[in-house]
Amino acid sequence: MNSLIVVLSSMLYCLPGSGRSAESYAQRLPSSDTTAVNVQQSTPNHSVINPAELITYAQSFKGVPYKYASADPEKGFDCSGFVLYVFKHFNVNVPRSSSAFAKIGKRVTLDEAQPGDIILFTGPKSGTTRAVGHVGIVTEGGTTISFIHATSGKAYSVIETAMTPHYRKRFVKIVRVLS
Repeated sequence: MNSLIVVLSSMLYCLPGSGRSAESYAQRLPSSDTTAVNVQQSTPNHSVINPAELITYAQSFKGVPYKYASADPEKGFDCSGFVLYVFKHFNVNVPRSSSAFAKIGKRVTLDEAQPGDIILFTGPKSGTTRAVGHVGIVTEGGTTISFIHATSGKAYSVIETAMTPHYRKRFVKIVRVLS
């Protein structure tokens, strides 16, 4: 994965790889006072992942359209494809299907939820079955749970959502995969 490092008036900004090429960013930059350098992303030490970095990276995809069976920001994401793509960026292996998330990680209660945990819900049309059909990443824990996810609902994109009564009814569990 590539990152783009941009120097503007002696300030350094790094735009994490988003599937877009460095050249596409560089073409949009003013030519005076700007230097763009395409750099291979180093393999970080993943023994400890900063959840805030994971959340910031996930939030950089807000507005990417929903696309069934996709884990590609250029085409769109489905819910599990989005979670997979974000965690893969940090070299954390997670399943590709939402139902498989029920079998990984350490289960934690809603009260114990922390940013970076994975929140599991039933699918939107699951009826009486409690099978996992939707996943997201917790962005805020405690008494005001919120999460980021790729939704096929009204927004039809990657959005951040509070734990509304609609989602509370569909809630299955939270799993922690980060140590």
